Amino acid sequence: MSDVPHENDQPDPRDGFDGFDEIIEAETSRDPDLAVIEAGSRTLRTQGGPAQTDAPARPADPEVDKALREVEADLATRWGETKLEPSVTRIAALVDVLGEPQRAYPSIHITGTNGKTSTARMIEALLGAFELRTGRYTSPHVQSITERISLDGAPISAERFIETYRDIKPYIEMVDAQQEYRLSFFEVLTGMAYAAFADAPVDVAVVEVGMGGSWDATNVIDGDVAVVTPIDLDHTDRLGLTHAEIAAEKAGIIKQGATVIMAQQPVDAAQVLLKKAVEVDATVAREGLEFGVLARQVAVGGQLLTLRGLGGEYPEVYLPLHGAYQAHNAAVALAAVEAFFGVGAQRAVPLDIDTVRRAFAAVSSPGRLEVVRRSPTVVLDAAHNPAGARATAEAVAEAFDFSRLIGVVGASGDKNVRGLLEAFEPIFAEVVVTQNSSHRAMDADELAAVAVEVFGEERVQVEPRLPDALEAAITLAEEEGEFAGGGVLVTGSVITVGEARLLLGKG
Repeated sequence: MSDVPHENDQPDPRDGFDGFDEIIEAETSRDPDLAVIEAGSRTLRTQGGPAQTDAPARPADPEVDKALREVEADLATRWGETKLEPSVTRIAALVDVLGEPQRAYPSIHITGTNGKTSTARMIEALLGAFELRTGRYTSPHVQSITERISLDGAPISAERFIETYRDIKPYIEMVDAQQEYRLSFFEVLTGMAYAAFADAPVDVAVVEVGMGGSWDATNVIDGDVAVVTPIDLDHTDRLGLTHAEIAAEKAGIIKQGATVIMAQQPVDAAQVLLKKAVEVDATVAREGLEFGVLARQVAVGGQLLTLRGLGGEYPEVYLPLHGAYQAHNAAVALAAVEAFFGVGAQRAVPLDIDTVRRAFAAVSSPGRLEVVRRSPTVVLDAAHNPAGARATAEAVAEAFDFSRLIGVVGASGDKNVRGLLEAFEPIFAEVVVTQNSSHRAMDADELAAVAVEVFGEERVQVEPRLPDALEAAITLAEEEGEFAGGGVLVTGSVITVGEARLLLGKG
């Protein structure tokens, strides 16, 4: 059956643990040998890791919801995330008048093309499991803008988001008045995140680059650890047409004396990253050499991994996420946290294995191969470029026994939609093309014209409204009967996935 991934063929990872269900909630004692991070007064976590929450819904309190909408409307008057003036001048001016809040804590900075958010959430879970208070800044959001700024594994409350915006608004207006261009939407949110982390205060910030690296607004931090997830061709109009050109932009987050955790890369991208590391005397750990995935097998609800870290092997690590790419993200995340704690440089012993297992078992990543409905199974995945789509297609084929899979695709107009559709063509029996509510959304009829060239006219259906597209796809998946194994994959854009998530009752 399609709604339980290979349940009859694979072992349940919980068979290898005593009290598996209790692991996530069990209290842990702090390892006295771990590096201690001093960033002002600290609040230590006593649980095994942050309880990573689902994407939040709108505030229940009408007054809070109204205030949040006012903040969102204010932010919407600024340049959106696709309009850029490559410079850190404005964000540098903002953090300067705020008192350099990003200097109040150490940070792990993450760039790359795909896998950044999932890797950030894994890093956050690991740090929280070792009793460090975390702040995480990621983008874009799936459902609520408050998801972008997290404390202790959970999005900040709407009230705190509103308060943070109001606190720094006078400084935003001061910078706006001094600059040629007003601060952008993303720059304001970055300033809010850094201020919120300092106010908490956090012991460590996990920060995902918005786009590129060198001139990204997040790059006013000097990350102790710089993480580079796999680089591929995306945003080529802004970052460059080759892997090497894109890598040159992303290498901008590698700072003097940092440790670089490098996922497997195209050769030309790796050469650029290594050259930058040499220039700034950074230490490099490479996936496949210094760390990596030693073994993996599909398991109920995810996969069972053996990881090699900088300090040794970590066997029987259960990860409740599907796909080989998530296993590689886990290896990168583990190496990043090891490097943060000095493992591999000052210490040659692994982190506590039980704590590592507990952390990974608690990881979630909304909108990344997320099952939101059964009978038929509906899966959401935010793949929006060809590389991400290829990884998703491979993961779906591995983790689910769909006898017939229907795609629902709504993409942004500035993406390589042909490449995305070509990646999904082998696994989709039929595709329903649609569009989300964003102004960036590709017109459904335009998307359909490309889809017909890739799939053939008989396999393409057009439903401009997303609710109609979901209904049509579910109906097509049900045509084989209740127990026949039909499924639906909604993909093409984070916005499409977020809107589908709401329509299907999540959050």
